[in-house]
Amino acid sequence: MTSKPNSVRGATLRSRKSDGIDNGMPDTVHRTTFALDEVTAGHLQKLAPVWQASQAEVIRRAVAKAAADAMVGKPDPVVMLRKLHGAGQGLKTKAAHEYLAKVRADRKRGRQ
Repeated sequence: MTSKPNSVRGATLRSRKSDGIDNGMPDTVHRTTFALDEVTAGHLQKLAPVWQASQAEVIRRAVAKAAADAMVGKPDPVVMLRKLHGAGQGLKTKAAHEYLAKVRADRKRGRQ
């Protein structure tokens, strides 16, 4: 069985081609069962034909959107660290040397 990468709405999916037909569906990597209340199930059933997608695809898109929205406004720790280093607001040289001298003295006392 061969696979071919597809780009669907910006996401790369892998489709199986066991019979030479590429159906554009992602490989199933995780199956799950869950219960929905009547209102949510109704929304899901109405959205699928409107979006021209399966109910599973509607859920995948909704979860992807929720995950992307949850990350909006969250600072990237690497960017924050680079910003801190770039601003030069870390320890001052004198304070760093004093701290290291204190650590060395404490370690020396601990060895005696």
